[in-house]
Amino acid sequence: MALIRVDTSAAVATLTLDDPARRNALTEPMVDEIVAAFDAFEASPDVRAVVVTGAAPAFCAGADLSHLGGAGGAGDGGARAGLRRIYEGFLRVSRCRLPTIAAVNGAAVGAGMNLALACDVRLAGTSARFDTRFLQLGIHPGGGHTWMLERAVGPQAAAATVLFGEVLTAADAERVGLVWRTVPDDELAGVARSLAERAGAAPRELLVRAKATLQRMPGVATHAEAVDVELDPQVWSIGQPEFQARLAALQERITSR
Repeated sequence: MALIRVDTSAAVATLTLDDPARRNALTEPMVDEIVAAFDAFEASPDVRAVVVTGAAPAFCAGADLSHLGGAGGAGDGGARAGLRRIYEGFLRVSRCRLPTIAAVNGAAVGAGMNLALACDVRLAGTSARFDTRFLQLGIHPGGGHTWMLERAVGPQAAAATVLFGEVLTAADAERVGLVWRTVPDDELAGVARSLAERAGAAPRELLVRAKATLQRMPGVATHAEAVDVELDPQVWSIGQPEFQARLAALQERITSR
């Protein structure tokens, strides 16, 4: 793989966009590599969480604009197909069954913001910047940008960034809830890996089912319905050998005090 790097250890896979000359802009070849990597992560029993980041100095500068120009010149059908190919770079991350963390280490622009939004949790280094920039480039937001952003930060912050061009610093992003935590740049990789390793300590299938439950919850209307949604996977987990072993170890620690 030429445009991304993958490192796997302690049940955590770190995917680094590695095209710094283009500030890690999404191109069709890079998207193909991202998709192949995530297919491999999900197929591997050794991977339980994924960190997505970029080679310095940027996280991801958005979609390659020359590609977008070519899509626009190919008529509506060509534009739709070309855009959907680029979308797949972050949509594949969004579909990942494993827990995902975006370690945003610089500018996240346009589709680069979509890539960060596609992850379950976002951490920001102090140099991170979040810039939708669609309207400033004369293009409508795409790839579900407005939906993901409004769900993350609410309607007012979404309007401020999309319509009024507000660029969010790392501190701004934490204030509006776009990122979970802001950390010094030199600590970002370590903090992201430490958080991912906590997920990696849980049984893999339990992680998959818990993430699926969280993804269902926006469509659940009542507490009673939520209880029903959680009941079957909780009953399943009680019957798993991992739970039985951990429960026995806990009981042994209690009785040995």
